[in-house]
Amino acid sequence: MSSKLFVSAQEVAEKAGVSRSAVSRTFTPGASVSAETRRRVLEAAEALGYHVNHLARGLMRNESGIVCLIVSDVATPYRSALLRELTIQLQNAGKVAMFINTDRSDGSVDRALQQAIRYRADASIILSGLPDKSITQLCLRNGQRLVLINRDDDQPGPLKINLDDFESGGRVATAFFRAGCRSLAFANSEAGTPSLMRREHGFVAAAAKLGLDVTVERHGSTGYEAGKVLAQRMLTRAERPDAVFCATDLLACGFMDAARHQFGLSIPHQLCVAGFDDIEQASWSSFDLTTFAQPVMTIATRAVEWLGSGRDDATSEVEHSVRLTAELIWRGSIRAG
Repeated sequence: MSSKLFVSAQEVAEKAGVSRSAVSRTFTPGASVSAETRRRVLEAAEALGYHVNHLARGLMRNESGIVCLIVSDVATPYRSALLRELTIQLQNAGKVAMFINTDRSDGSVDRALQQAIRYRADASIILSGLPDKSITQLCLRNGQRLVLINRDDDQPGPLKINLDDFESGGRVATAFFRAGCRSLAFANSEAGTPSLMRREHGFVAAAAKLGLDVTVERHGSTGYEAGKVLAQRMLTRAERPDAVFCATDLLACGFMDAARHQFGLSIPHQLCVAGFDDIEQASWSSFDLTTFAQPVMTIATRAVEWLGSGRDDATSEVEHSVRLTAELIWRGSIRAG
């Protein structure tokens, strides 16, 4: 024998001895309803276990309240921190987050997104540069509002949130130069996302202005193990670098461990290292890593506020491009200049 899963508003009305519209007004903020009617409805709702069907109510206004979070590398500390902040702020704004993992490339993203569209998601937030631009176009074609974080899509309409990655690369090159380093290297993954490549290009360009060449090496995914492999490649060369800028903190942590334990190098005396993201591990005494802090809370706030603005006309006065600064966090992995 099956049990009933949902209690209807009509059942609450009958138990409370009021009209169906009185139940609706009781659960609508700002609606006019007498204190006695409200008391009777709330007591009946509590007794029956009634909950408002926000999805059905939203669809009557052509809104579902659902926001898709399209995410890759969700297990990395930075991505999980951003995902946590976004879900908190979306929930506080009365939205429902639908998570889509884009780590696979077998069409699962397209299928998951099609499912989200069938649920009439109002908006999507793409948190990485990994998904193909066709996913962005699919969201827009289906009338979704769209937030792009650290991507280089150029179509009008979405809110684009990016960091000053290129300038950050330049600041690291200058810091290494002032520390007396002259053999520079950049350790990157093979992900090729816009933010990672901007850091690389900014670092190389700034070094060139200082009259220095940069050895660039890329390997694997953007993680700890890739950092160890990159260290093995770079530090076995005849002309070993004396300073390495790693595209992310996870790469830097792997690089530093390999440099110390496999090659016996002292950081920062024999090798200076910098990273990006300011993950929790970067502040651990075993790494004490100089890095850039991504403004996670500001990114989430700007995204959620824009989605709630109710205006998505690309020609409107609403800001459609946000550029934020990553704060340089000085620690002990670079020698004092």
